[in-house]
Amino acid sequence: MTSLDEAYGGESPVSRPRQAVAGGVLVGLGVLAIVAAMAAVWTGTGTAAKQTAGIAAGVGIPLMLLGIVVALPASRRTRAGVSIGTALSAGGIWLFQYAYPTRWTQTVDPLAFETLLLYGLGCAIAVWFVFTAIASTRLRNNPQGTVSLEVVMQGETRTVEVSNREYQQIVSDGGDPTEYIDDLED
Repeated sequence: MTSLDEAYGGESPVSRPRQAVAGGVLVGLGVLAIVAAMAAVWTGTGTAAKQTAGIAAGVGIPLMLLGIVVALPASRRTRAGVSIGTALSAGGIWLFQYAYPTRWTQTVDPLAFETLLLYGLGCAIAVWFVFTAIASTRLRNNPQGTVSLEVVMQGETRTVEVSNREYQQIVSDGGDPTEYIDDLED
């Protein structure tokens, strides 16, 4: 493997930075939404401020989860799963803005449980797929078995297969792989 492009299945090197920026923007918007929710509660009074804060905080969490998966090299299935979870959460947010405060609690037909169920289910699905994306990224970057190590010295390329343990010893201390190859030749 000579580049990260090959490590991630031949994705365009131009698309990765764009996805990282898009993911960062989504995470940043999510954080801003949560900060705005806190500011709305601190500065406002009454049910309108609480409703605005609930909507802003409700939007912030799924945005951050979506941003993480957009930034990672994730599969379409993983991105679809997070999108479905985000859509369910959006349904919970819509139900909250509809139900709060008149049909929230202590009414004949309260919708608090249904709202929290829908929002919580959406967030749980999104979090599951975020963990899946993180775990699969970690597995892709953790070679199992043997590792082919190519070293180019003075225009000559040498390929050596080493075990995962030997590879970890080489790279963990920032060592020079050429020293390892020289030791093998002796």
